[in-house]
Amino acid sequence: MHAGTRRHTARLIPALLAAGLLMTACGTGAGSSAAQEPAAKVTVTPAAGNTSAKLGSPISVKADGGKLTAVDVKDDKGATVPGRLAADGTSWTSEGKVRPKTTYTVHTKAASAKGKESSATATFTTEQADKVNKLTNTPGNGQTVGTGMPISILFDHPIAKSRRAEVEKALKVTTQPHVEGAWGWVKDWSGKDRIDWRPKDYWPADTKVSVKGALSGIDSGDGGWFARDYDFGFTTGADHKAVIDVPSHTLTMYENGKPVGSVKGSAGSPQDPTRGGVHTVRSKNAAETMDSATIGHGDEWMLDSQWVTHLTASGTFLHSAPWNKSIGVVNNSHGCFGMTTSDAKRVYDFLPVGSTVEVKGTASTKKTDVGNGLEVWQETWQQWQQRSALK
Repeated sequence: MHAGTRRHTARLIPALLAAGLLMTACGTGAGSSAAQEPAAKVTVTPAAGNTSAKLGSPISVKADGGKLTAVDVKDDKGATVPGRLAADGTSWTSEGKVRPKTTYTVHTKAASAKGKESSATATFTTEQADKVNKLTNTPGNGQTVGTGMPISILFDHPIAKSRRAEVEKALKVTTQPHVEGAWGWVKDWSGKDRIDWRPKDYWPADTKVSVKGALSGIDSGDGGWFARDYDFGFTTGADHKAVIDVPSHTLTMYENGKPVGSVKGSAGSPQDPTRGGVHTVRSKNAAETMDSATIGHGDEWMLDSQWVTHLTASGTFLHSAPWNKSIGVVNNSHGCFGMTTSDAKRVYDFLPVGSTVEVKGTASTKKTDVGNGLEVWQETWQQWQQRSALK
């Protein structure tokens, strides 16, 4: 029995040694396989090294054979480019499109299917646009305006009709409290393209308005591109309005819908009647020279006036008219509403930029174009909505 046991033990030792050697070999093989596994392949579009990448597309990053664990994109001014990582982690796309003549640096980290980590950096530069389209916004950032003020955006270069829907989609308006409104495309008095946003009805007093334009990298047509985003805001003030009754030569001021005073004046003559409808105060000037040539009357007069409140771009104003000896008796102006100097100042002080002046009882049959100032209230809500490129 003792000898037999020794023989049995002797046979087991080589077997155990063989098993141990086999496990060691498997472990070495697995480690070698992990080390040799290729890293995830990361592709950046536009391609790294490009010095004139085409405009009109977002930045995209894709990982093959693994997932992206981090993506950091910055422009040549050090600003971070926001973007979104796909749910499966295999791709990342910028929220906006590339801007003209801008260098972007893309830092990425990725992990292969078996966890091998890798990192990379890619840099590319976009091509220069033929024209960089900029905009001028009214009201200005931080301004307090009247309850009839539209948001008005004037473009440096034309916006092709085929591009207007995309531009309009990139413009967002938020208000506190909520106010219903819509964008509408307008041809400005200057001949430039413009887009305005007007409320369905007048703004409530003390409304806070924020306007954001994610326009960077958008094609405006005819070789033009936007090179930046826009962000501005304003507040509406007290509800001040005025109504001119032409036959009675009277301008009445209203605050929160209630009359708070009136002044006498002279509106346009039968030959040059004052334009009717609801006008928006577009600007004001404490002192101004009235030049007849600016409204198509040649060199008939050159008169100094004070407390000038501008309505239309074509020359419908509220102003002092000290030369007129028939104020409040005869309508004899060339389309403006003239008052005594003290009354003109009273009206000037009462009406902020963006407030409205309604002209009633005029003989004028001319329709004032929306672009002739900030004349958005010359149209009904239904008419205005037809101006949207998204209708």
